[in-house]
Amino acid sequence: MKSRVYYFIIFLSIIFLGILSRKISFIPLWIGDFLYAVMIYFLVRIFLPLKKAFLIALLSLLICYSIEFLQLYQAECIVELRKTLFGRYVLGQGFLWSDILAYTFGIAVASLIEKNSFKLYQSKV
Repeated sequence: MKSRVYYFIIFLSIIFLGILSRKISFIPLWIGDFLYAVMIYFLVRIFLPLKKAFLIALLSLLICYSIEFLQLYQAECIVELRKTLFGRYVLGQGFLWSDILAYTFGIAVASLIEKNSFKLYQSKV
């Protein structure tokens, strides 16, 4: 069984890759959104390490979609929060349907990789 430490290391690595993806100009912007979803998947996994991958994927999608749809809300306090580094990275800037697609793809890939790595781990034990 994988530990929370294992998921936390993956989580931190994804944050690093996501920030790096925004600093390298030839990497498409959707890669950052893809990695954001992968990061959310492993963040949820840290808190629920024993739950099935399907539930983790569902919760992760719900979080990502909620954050994306929250970008349609333009109250002054939220707009001001989005001007900060934290707000920009966590809440995003504006709603895009392409982000929804990138989140869906990212979480699907994360769950498939985890599922396949678990099978590989089980076959070696």
